[in-house]
Amino acid sequence: MPALESVAVPERDRLSAQPSQPELSTLDISSVLFFLLAIGVVGAGIAVVTLRNIIHSAVAMMICFGSLAGMYALLGAPIVAAAQVLIYLGAISVLILFAIMLTQAGDANLPAPFHRQGPIAVVVALAIIGLVGWAVVQTDWGLLPEAVSAGVEDIANAVFTTFALPFEIISLLILVAIIGAIYLARRPEEDERAN
Repeated sequence: MPALESVAVPERDRLSAQPSQPELSTLDISSVLFFLLAIGVVGAGIAVVTLRNIIHSAVAMMICFGSLAGMYALLGAPIVAAAQVLIYLGAISVLILFAIMLTQAGDANLPAPFHRQGPIAVVVALAIIGLVGWAVVQTDWGLLPEAVSAGVEDIANAVFTTFALPFEIISLLILVAIIGAIYLARRPEEDERAN
């Protein structure tokens, strides 16, 4: 057998002969937005429970709700994001702010948070971290569930036919909460003047 002679291969042919390796991708805009929104959710959540001024806590809660709505939009769930904005960021946050203002709790000097519940909070936090860690380890991340597609019409039909009664009960509960806040906010001198 004749000996194989080494043949000089041009550099570009040698590069094209190698199997293509996936390039390390840089962070795209959705990853950057996810990290910013995650910082908003976690930071605002911590601010809700640590701030001493209840109005500032309510504003931090609104930031948390808004960041969570952005995360839903990034995950491809615009209906859930819109519901988050309309229900939680709009209605619930405004209801809480009105309840604070009507009951005049905004001026109250609140005690420092985490006064006596520190050890209990640490135990609960560690239990939750352990539970989430166990769920992450036990989950088979290779299996992808089938995507469930639900359009606006399907959700509207479900809300206004199948779940019409719970939907109306929730609206009545919110109305009762508003009436209760107004009743608690009344001043005794107003009652005396009415009599």
